Order: sequence, then C-alpha cells, then structure tokens
Amino acid sequence: MNGLALHDRPSDAAASWRIALPHSAAAVPVARALVRTALAEAEHGADSDTAELLTAELVANAVEHTPAGDAPIELVVELRPGGCQIEVHDHDPVPPGDLTRPSAGDPDPWQEHGRGLLLIRSLSSSCGHRPTEQGKAVWFRLAVIPPQWRPRQS
Repeated sequence: MNGLALHDRPSDAAASWRIALPHSAAAVPVARALVRTALAEAEHGADSDTAELLTAELVANAVEHTPAGDAPIELVVELRPGGCQIEVHDHDPVPPGDLTRPSAGDPDPWQEHGRGLLLIRSLSSSCGHRPTEQGKAVWFRLAVIPPQWRPRQS
C-alpha cells in the first residue's frame, strides 16, 4: 500500500488514517507530519506535541530494531472521542522492550539511546503491543486535553 488512505474505522474511531512508510530514517518526519496534520485538521483535543514525539519514538524504534527489507512500516492514526490511538506496524514478530513497567535501572544519562520506551510509558495514557498477521503493532493512546487546560490561541 502506498500513500495515505482513510480506512475502515473501528466503531469508536471518529477518523482513521493508515500510511506505508519507508524502512529508513526518512519515515520519522513523515510520520510526525501526518500526526500533526491529522490532529490539527480534525481540531482534535489530544496534545499534538506529545503525539508527534511518541510517534517519532515508535517509528525510529521500528526502523532501528527490525530487519530492513521490502516491507514498509505502517503508521495507523485513530482519532476517537476520548483521545487518539497511534500504532506502528512492522514485520518483525519480536515484541519491543517492556512497555508496561519500567526496566531495571535508569537509562544511562550519557547514552543517546534507551529513553524511548520510558517516554512512551510516561507520557501516554496507555501503551502496549500486539501480534499481527505480518509481525506486530506497537501502540500508545493519548487522552483528550480538557478545553480549560489547553493553551489559548492568539
């Protein structure tokens, strides 16, 4: 599948997008842009900055930790009444590190890597992974920010 496609939505999704991304670092800014655009166009109440950051982490992990090949990575964005769910699908069935509880010890502050799953666990309302027919999907959810907590637009 090439390009962006609105696909059949789960019953609780207000809007849903799926896009095939290249298995390269170029996928990260494309994924961030799609999430930013989806949240802005739908005037959705989830925090766009956090959604972009966590999406970038998932896509970067998929590029770095799965074997390169002809199979693309897929990004799925679902906007729901209570928030959004973002998934990254890849063709490696091996699950990511533990998304549900902290790993032993803190990340080394001098290393460039090792904080992605910590960010996802800390900033999302929930996260996890599931097997798919072609590999796995790693996902996170963000709740809608109540209007009174949103920054005022000038």
